[in-house]
Amino acid sequence: MQVMTGAIGNYALKQLPDKSIGWGKERDGSNTVTLLPYPDHSVGLCQAAGFAVDKEEVKGGLRMALDVGGLVAVVVFYVLILAIGIWASRKSKKEEEKCVGSKTEVNMIGGRNINVLVGVFTMTATWVGGGYIMGTAEAVYTPSQGLIWALGPLAYLITFLLAGLFFAKPMRSQRYVTMMDPFQLRYGNSITIALLLPALISDVLWIACILAALGGTMSVILGLSSYYSIALSAAVAITYTLMGGLYSVAYTDVIQLFFMFIALWLCVPFLVLNPASSEVTLAAFFNQSQQAPLMGELKLEHAGKWIDELLLLALGGLSYQALYQRILSAASSTQAQVTCFAAAGIVVIMGVPSVVIGAVAASADWNQTAYGLPSPFDRGEAGKVLPLAIHYLTPPWVSVVGIGAVAAAVMSSMDSVLLSSASMFTHNIYKRSLKAQASDRECVWVIRVSVLLVGLAGTGLAFAEDSVFAFWLISGDLIYCVVFPQLICVLHCRCANGYGATAGYLVAVTLRLLSGEPLIRLPTALLFPGWREEGGIIRQYFPFRTLAMLSSLVCIPLASSLATLAFSHRLLPRSWDLLAALGEEERGKEGDDGKPAVTENLLAISSTSC
Repeated sequence: MQVMTGAIGNYALKQLPDKSIGWGKERDGSNTVTLLPYPDHSVGLCQAAGFAVDKEEVKGGLRMALDVGGLVAVVVFYVLILAIGIWASRKSKKEEEKCVGSKTEVNMIGGRNINVLVGVFTMTATWVGGGYIMGTAEAVYTPSQGLIWALGPLAYLITFLLAGLFFAKPMRSQRYVTMMDPFQLRYGNSITIALLLPALISDVLWIACILAALGGTMSVILGLSSYYSIALSAAVAITYTLMGGLYSVAYTDVIQLFFMFIALWLCVPFLVLNPASSEVTLAAFFNQSQQAPLMGELKLEHAGKWIDELLLLALGGLSYQALYQRILSAASSTQAQVTCFAAAGIVVIMGVPSVVIGAVAASADWNQTAYGLPSPFDRGEAGKVLPLAIHYLTPPWVSVVGIGAVAAAVMSSMDSVLLSSASMFTHNIYKRSLKAQASDRECVWVIRVSVLLVGLAGTGLAFAEDSVFAFWLISGDLIYCVVFPQLICVLHCRCANGYGATAGYLVAVTLRLLSGEPLIRLPTALLFPGWREEGGIIRQYFPFRTLAMLSSLVCIPLASSLATLAFSHRLLPRSWDLLAALGEEERGKEGDDGKPAVTENLLAISSTSC
C-alpha cells in the first residue's frame, strides 16, 4: 500500500490499491499522494474516499496554514467589542450612583432604564446566535430537510409575539428581578430551586455548545486551533460581562447585531455570483438540480415531529431568563411589549442571509472549489456548511468578515447567558435562600464570581463538543416540558400552589424520561403511535415532548385544586399543609389544635431585591 504524507487526527492513512484520487488530495507525479490541508476530517470520511485507516498514532498531522491577516482582523474586532464593554461599564457605574434603590439591579436589569432601541437590539442579538444562523443554513442545505425544516425564524417569531402578548406585561408590572421571582413568592424556596436547576444547567451547556461551534468555524476559515478561539472568545465575553453587567451586555449586543447584519449580507452577493453556484441558485427552492428541491418536503408521518420541534423552540424559548432580563430592564410594561414585537420582525430578517447561504451551498458544484468532492453533506460536515460556503465561495477578505459575523453571533448569546445564570443564582438562591442579610456590595461580587464560574464551566465543557451538545438538547427538553407549563400557571392560574407545581414537575419529568432519548442512550419505555426502529434505534415521530408539557399543564391546576379542596374541607388535617395550599391568611385563622397556625410568610420577600 501507498503511505500518505501526513496524517489526519491521530491516524496514519494508507491508500487502497486501484482507487481513484477522490477528495482532498492530488497526485504530484511521483509515488507520493499529498492531502490538501484541511483540518479535522473523520476516519469514516477517509474510508469513504478510498483509504484504509491504520490506527497508529502519529505525530504532527495536516493543518490548514494559519491566516494571519484574518486572525488580526478578528482580534481587532474583539478589541473593539471589549472597548465598548468597558465604556458601557462606566455608564453602568454612573447609573449606580443615580439609582435610589438596589445597585445590584443595575447589574442585573440595567436599573430598569434600558433605552427602547438598545432593548430591541439586545433582545434580538441574544436569540440570533451561532446556533440560529448556522442551524438555519444547515437545515436549508441538508437534502433530507430543506427550508421547511429551518424552524428557527418561525419559532422565534412566535416566541417574541407570545412574549409581548402574554408574558411581558405581567412580569414587568410586578417589578420582578428574575424569571424565578413569581415562583419564589408563591411556592417558596424548595420548589423554586428545583425549577431553577434545569435552567442553570441548560445555560452552562448552551455556552459550551456555541463556543464549540465557534471553535470549529474558526478552524475552517482561519486555520486557528479551536482551543485558542474558544479561550479567546470566552475571555472577552466574560471580561466585559464582569465589568458592566447588563449595560455592557446590551451595548455590545448593539454593535454585534449590526456587524452581524452587515457581514452576512455582504457575503450573499459573492456567494450567489460565484461561478460554482450562480447557474443553479435561482430555481433551487422548487426545482430539482444537483440535490433535492431546497423547499424540502413535510410528509404526513413526520408532521408530529415537525410540530414537536417547532413548539420546543417557540414555547421553550419563553422559559429562559435571558428573555425576561430584557423585558424587566424596560422602563415600562408598554416598552417591554414594544421591545418584543420589534424583535419578532428583526429576528426573521436576520435569518434570511442564512437561508440564502444554505441554498447556495446546496446548489453549488463543490468540485469547482478548493474544497472538492465529496460535498460537505457526504463528509458529515453539514453543520459547518455556513463557514465552509463563506470560506470556499467568497474572496478571502470576505470570508474573514464572515467569521466575524459568526463570532459576533456567538458572543451576543454567550454574554446574555452568563449574566442571566449569575442573576438567578445570586438573586433567587444566594440572597433569598442562603443569606437573606447579604449586602448590596456582597451581591455584586456574587454576581461577578457566578459569571466567572459559569463562563469557565461552559468553556471547559466546550472541548467535549459532541456529548455536551446531546446533553444540552436534553436540558432544552426539560425547560420546555417542565419549566414552561409552570411559568404559565404561576402567571395566569390563580389556583396554582406548591402541590400542583410538584405534581406537574414529577409528571413532566417522568413522561420525558420514559419517552427515551437516543442521544444519551436513554432506553424507550413508552412507545407512542408512529414510532420506528431505524438502525436498531427507536425513533419517536409522535409529539411526545408536547404531550409531556400539556400533561404537566393540566396536572398543575388540577392537583392544586384538589389539594386546596382537601385542606379547606378538612379532609386532610391543616397541619399537614406544608406547602400552604390555603394561603397564609386562611391557615392563620385557626390551626387544628385551635391555636393560630405559624407558617413562613412567603410574601415577605416580595420587597427584597438583591
